Amino acid sequence: MLYYIIIAFQAFCIFHVYKSRNETYWYFVIFFVPVIGSLVYLFMHILNGANLKSLTDAVDTALNPTKKIKELEKRLSFSETYQNLIDLADAHRDNKDFALAIPYYEKALEGNYKNNPHTLNKAIKCYFELKDYNKVKAYASKIDLDKSFRSSLYIYAISLEKCNDFDEAEHQFKKIDKRYSNYPERLELSKFFIRRNKKEEAKIVLEEIIAEINNMIEVNQRKYRYIYQESKKLLKEV
Repeated sequence: MLYYIIIAFQAFCIFHVYKSRNETYWYFVIFFVPVIGSLVYLFMHILNGANLKSLTDAVDTALNPTKKIKELEKRLSFSETYQNLIDLADAHRDNKDFALAIPYYEKALEGNYKNNPHTLNKAIKCYFELKDYNKVKAYASKIDLDKSFRSSLYIYAISLEKCNDFDEAEHQFKKIDKRYSNYPERLELSKFFIRRNKKEEAKIVLEEIIAEINNMIEVNQRKYRYIYQESKKLLKEV
């Protein structure tokens, strides 16, 4: 058991060397002096200064998630700046308290920042979680999702459908229909076509998904197993 822990520790340190692009001699130190070399690297490059503080802050936040919120609330009460509003809103959103995040995003969107695209996009995601599809539709129309926020196209398309704007929903859905990518979104596109009684279009999407996953290596096939199985099931039902 100890042997496997040492190997895992070595692997972690070697990966950190690679990711951080530290000096190449550390590969030899860690590999040829397993325990001591890895410990020296750990204390010199991972548990030093800023990294140790970040790790401590992360653990502290995980154990006491309300602490960060309270600190940000105090900061905001002292100075109601745009950034302080955003920081508090982001903290609530990270905690999945979307209803609490929204008022701060809305406040941040007042005045000189009323059309800030990044804040609008964050608000869009919160409103979507709260199923306020009209707000998603209204805010999404103010920013260029195609250019800077393509990850929000999916929730915009869903929201348009919920608002009975079916033609525009289809238009937005088709933007995420890219080969060898966006599998959950493309699966949802096929379901959208089925709901709209466009079975031939749904078949095309499903057949493409199945063919692409069949051509993947085994690791990726396992990764998309649910998508594959769901696509096969839907294809039989269409």
